[in-house]
Amino acid sequence: MVKDKKKKDEEKPKKAGFKAFLKKRAPFYLAAVALIVISAQSVLSEKNFENSIPELSDEEQMVVDTLFNYNAGVESKMTVKEVIKNQIDEEYPDEKIYGHKKTALDLTVTNVNSNEYNVILNFKSYKGEMNFDWNVNIENQEITSNNPESKYVIDVVTFS
Repeated sequence: MVKDKKKKDEEKPKKAGFKAFLKKRAPFYLAAVALIVISAQSVLSEKNFENSIPELSDEEQMVVDTLFNYNAGVESKMTVKEVIKNQIDEEYPDEKIYGHKKTALDLTVTNVNSNEYNVILNFKSYKGEMNFDWNVNIENQEITSNNPESKYVIDVVTFS
């Protein structure tokens, strides 16, 4: 009888199921998933101008959006945000400057009066600083510059 059981077991082909399939290849699949996660994480966490802007309140964000989207009318092809990004890119070509540990982007918004705000943007890096200072009137969408660097940005937007 024992021989009969052994013969029956030997006659049945071993079932190579999904579990056996995974057991053999699990380390390879795990490594592939880990590589995909690591590469996706590095792309998603890459620092840029937009990611470097600090969190703002809703009111402050509205003022900053008014400033950054300012384009001096229909004729202009550039916005303030694009000009600032271009200046930084020209200063630091072929560098991932926003990921550098000595790079900081500070943005402060203060209320001057009921409709006017002062926006100060300081870009600091290992090479130096860029300081921009504007007054933004949210009622009539008027932007005035308070220093030469910010005046240059407004001029580029106006005459582009």
